[in-house]
Amino acid sequence: MPETIQDTTELSEKSPWRALEYLNYYRLVLTGLILIFIVIELLPVPFGKNDPTLFERVIYFYFAIAIGFVFTNHYRKPGYIVQTYIQVLVDIVAITLMFHASGPDSGIGLLLIVAIAGGSLLVPGLTAYFFAAVATLSLFFEQFYSQLNSLFESTYYSRTGMLGVVFFATAILSHALASRIRKSEALAAQRGIDVANLAELNEHIIQRMQVGILVVDDDNKIRLGNAAAKVLLGIYNFEQQPSLETAAPQIFVQLQKWQKNPDTESMIIQSTETTASIIPRFARLGQSRKQGALIFLEDAAAMKQQAHHLKLASLGRLTASIAHEIRNPLSAISHAGQLLEESADIAEKDKRLTEIIRNHAKRMNGIIENILQLSRQDRAQPELFNLKPWLKEFVSEFTLTNHIADKEILLTIEDETEVRFDPEHLHQILWNLCQNSLRHSTDYAGNPKLELTAGVEPETKRPFLDVRDHGSGIDPATVNQIFEPFFTTESKGTGLGLFIARELCETNRARLDLVQGNDRGACFRIIFADPRRRQGI
Repeated sequence: MPETIQDTTELSEKSPWRALEYLNYYRLVLTGLILIFIVIELLPVPFGKNDPTLFERVIYFYFAIAIGFVFTNHYRKPGYIVQTYIQVLVDIVAITLMFHASGPDSGIGLLLIVAIAGGSLLVPGLTAYFFAAVATLSLFFEQFYSQLNSLFESTYYSRTGMLGVVFFATAILSHALASRIRKSEALAAQRGIDVANLAELNEHIIQRMQVGILVVDDDNKIRLGNAAAKVLLGIYNFEQQPSLETAAPQIFVQLQKWQKNPDTESMIIQSTETTASIIPRFARLGQSRKQGALIFLEDAAAMKQQAHHLKLASLGRLTASIAHEIRNPLSAISHAGQLLEESADIAEKDKRLTEIIRNHAKRMNGIIENILQLSRQDRAQPELFNLKPWLKEFVSEFTLTNHIADKEILLTIEDETEVRFDPEHLHQILWNLCQNSLRHSTDYAGNPKLELTAGVEPETKRPFLDVRDHGSGIDPATVNQIFEPFFTTESKGTGLGLFIARELCETNRARLDLVQGNDRGACFRIIFADPRRRQGI
């Protein structure tokens, strides 16, 4: 049972017992005060006027049994209904005896009204009339006993009858009031359960949302944050209520600008190198600007993916046109060049020209193939799989195809590294990266040419895969251009390899970055999407 619902249920179960305890406190206070007056010998004249000894004994007994009721209430034995009957009947008997010892003029009989009202409120049903009948019969029996023993000069049956009428009137009113109170309590308990269920449902929805949510108070302290916000920001100590200025200074700056001008456009930010790019959006909590703010953190990669689908749709139509308008003529040119090269009439010096035609036709065909691959990115089908066996199979295939020894590739990976990615896309990305790394890597005695390292980032809990070579590294002047389409430093390259690799990563909600370090060579890192967060939900 959820904690909030359990608390509501326990509260409703404790309420009757608490009311019974209050009635017993009244009993203790009443008998305790009378005992104090007895001890200091200042008992008012009507009390115990006819039989002081009986009055004192009844008070001592009444006080002692009230103390006993404290323990029975605490341990709740016997049950609630049984205890209520016992306590109210004891009240009726004790007050009737006090009434007998004090006389009809003492007014002690009015104390039975409290006992009847209390019992009527505590026990459901028509029990109120039972208590009223018992109290009325007890007083009539006391009058009859007094008349038989000639204890009083005259009888007071009429007064006793009036008290009985008051008892039944009290019972009727108490019963009606108790029914209304119980209905209100039942409705309040049901409302409490509904509110608790709704609160739990809201919390579950908020925690499962892909959009990060932060609640910031007027002092710019983070009060609440869901799981997505923790992952997007790389912050996991919202319970300590950190300052937004310290935890996420870029968001704090944008919040300050938004508070001054709500029409300010949000900018894409990245809190750390290992966290995703996010777009913060703001909303006020309340009417005043000083009542805090609600911050929505949207993963920019998801928005890029949506825009990417639109771009790919247009690109798909373009590539279809390219395939129709260019590929067929290109094939004809290539075929004509091949026939020309095989001709016996061609001069030896012109064969170099036909070779150039063939090579460039092949290169142009490769460019068209790469562009066509871009149009197929919207067909990504991410799957959740263990990366270690998949990488072992990939390394075996890659070494066999490229005719290199297994020791040329060093694979380091944790056993339980799971990723959510399209396996075919990952194969294409990794094959491209590994071929680039292998081509630029330098032989070092006793060292592999290529290193594949996979694991899980400790802060973001997102899996990663590093592809590192042992070459001369990437020229700092070209670092910002390596992911641009058609940029290449090789004469035979198309300049689309890294561009397609990054596009495929973004299609799968992942990132491909160049990790700069002090070591020799270049290191490309794939940061996968959180496998706990399904795409498209």
